[in-house]
Amino acid sequence: MAVFHGVRVVFVLLFVSGSLRDALSFYLPGLAPVSFCEKEEGEKNNDVPDCKSTIELFVNRLDSVESVLPYEYTAFDFCADESEKRPSENLGQVLFGERIELSPYKFSFKKNLECQSVCLKSYNTEKAEEKAKLDFLKKGMLLNYQHHWIVDNMPVTWCYDVEDNQKFCNPGFPIGCYVTDTGRAKDACVVSADFNDKDTFYIFNHVDITIFYHVVENEAAGARLVAAKLEPKSYKYTDMEKPDCKGPPMSLNNKFSGEVKIPYTYSVKFVEDKQIRWASRWDYILESMPHTNIQWFSIMNSLVIVLFLSGMVAMIMLRTLHKDIARYNQMDSVEDAQEEFGWKLVHGDVFRPPRKGMLLSVFLGSGTQIFIMTFVTLFFACLGFLSPANRGALMTCAVVLWVLLGTPAGYVAARYYKSFGGEKWKTNVLLTAFLCPGVVFADFFVMNLILWGEGSSAAMPFGTLVAILALWFCVSVPLTFIGAYFGFKKTGIEHPVRTNQIPRQIPEQSFYTKPLPGIVMGGILPFGCIFIQLFFILNSIWSHQMYYMFGFLFLVFIILVITCSEATILLCYFHLCAEDYHWQWRSFLTSGFTAVYFLVYAIHYFFSKLQISGLASTILYFGYTMIMALIFFLFTGTIGFFACFWFVTKIYSVVKVD
Repeated sequence: MAVFHGVRVVFVLLFVSGSLRDALSFYLPGLAPVSFCEKEEGEKNNDVPDCKSTIELFVNRLDSVESVLPYEYTAFDFCADESEKRPSENLGQVLFGERIELSPYKFSFKKNLECQSVCLKSYNTEKAEEKAKLDFLKKGMLLNYQHHWIVDNMPVTWCYDVEDNQKFCNPGFPIGCYVTDTGRAKDACVVSADFNDKDTFYIFNHVDITIFYHVVENEAAGARLVAAKLEPKSYKYTDMEKPDCKGPPMSLNNKFSGEVKIPYTYSVKFVEDKQIRWASRWDYILESMPHTNIQWFSIMNSLVIVLFLSGMVAMIMLRTLHKDIARYNQMDSVEDAQEEFGWKLVHGDVFRPPRKGMLLSVFLGSGTQIFIMTFVTLFFACLGFLSPANRGALMTCAVVLWVLLGTPAGYVAARYYKSFGGEKWKTNVLLTAFLCPGVVFADFFVMNLILWGEGSSAAMPFGTLVAILALWFCVSVPLTFIGAYFGFKKTGIEHPVRTNQIPRQIPEQSFYTKPLPGIVMGGILPFGCIFIQLFFILNSIWSHQMYYMFGFLFLVFIILVITCSEATILLCYFHLCAEDYHWQWRSFLTSGFTAVYFLVYAIHYFFSKLQISGLASTILYFGYTMIMALIFFLFTGTIGFFACFWFVTKIYSVVKVD
């Protein structure tokens, strides 16, 4: 045990030192760079067919920190590309509501442009249809909806100064902003003193785009794009046909009626940057998010908890249990055994099948499926395959892995159900295949109906919904049946001691050894290991911040597994010493109770950190949070049960029983 503990600590520390680089700098392995060159140069270099001169700017869905509902670019009636060319989207992008399409902003490599007109939008407030479009645009500015533009698979960022002379690069920029009827400037209106009219919207109808490129030396001809930045501006042009990018901001008074004309323009400039390499071109975005010190604090805090629990478990295993086992094995008379008390006395009941063994086995099967899926997904993410550069890959990988891991789910559920003495194998395999996935799908379907009703881009199309169901019924369910077949075919798990026919009476328990206090206390330490990482994960989901620290996340995953295991083993030992042998459900619920703390923290996060308003957004937040809490409950509960099962089997296998 001591050797195992030392090896584990060394492994964690080595991984910490090796994962920092992965957490701070990455790029998708195997993703080929695109070379760009001027049009004339491209025509001369016929031997380099991949050298492009035209740069395409794509637009993604718009989102807001004040609303859970994302919308497509065209929902706000912006200038649209007539070709309607759309790149193919993977499953993860569809689930996250990403809708990427080509924009009308077009430019050639190294060709600077000044104040180019894109389109002119007119709205007559006396016409109901046009007034509805203008009102929706105002709603987007009021809720601070953000554009997300893409150039060469790279986010176009808006960089601005924040506190302590630091620069923050946001992979999005606002539609506009609003000055309240009391004169208070909201959101982006604080950037300029010109935004000062009361009860007025200011729309950012002009963007200054700067594209940085790096000339490739000793390689193929051309250059590679390494950064794309913009600055949103607002102009009210005197001549709509010949914009000059001068004048007062484009204002929309909330009480104005009549015809409103909004011209959209842009400027583009190319700058050579010899410092930034193509492989590290995302770094300037990630480095503007100073989370590294907090992450190290979180890791060190978690390691202290792990070391404390490891010391406790080692002390129990090497000292207390070793002495107990030696003393029990040296007993010669029945009278000596009757004088003893503690965990040895319940050896004839410790492997008694639990109540509701069917449900427990189903939870164990689903939890195993989630555990393997999470481990493999995070492992690939650490290697860079699921980085933000590969949009939607993280969710796609998770869903595909879950579908393909039906076999271990069915096998584990059947194996433990058989060891519990269960005989309703058909019910067991059907519940394993449909219970937990069905609850998640039902919740997701209700949330999707709300998104459909709100016209959000996050609403899953009917065809994709059918494809998800097909994956579930045609792939996951048959694989679950196959796993259950092998699980039931295999002989039951052999326990080291026999189970008595008559259950032993459990003595009166103190407050600390009763089930509920132990379960509530058991989830505190695992949650303490993850709550800082949880903050960043919730930020990435609900505040639309980019998450890239998969090295840290994988470390926290390992620490969480160790903490759940050791905390459950400690409490299991204390309960066995109190002659309470009902450990199966208690071990599952002890570590599974971490999900309750997760739920409480999510509620606190909603009220203290988010600015979400509206009934639909609130329902969506808590609906998706319940899905995450259920998955986390199954994941942590399964870890606790397996750890306790190993511990109980281990200690009773070395005790001589007459």
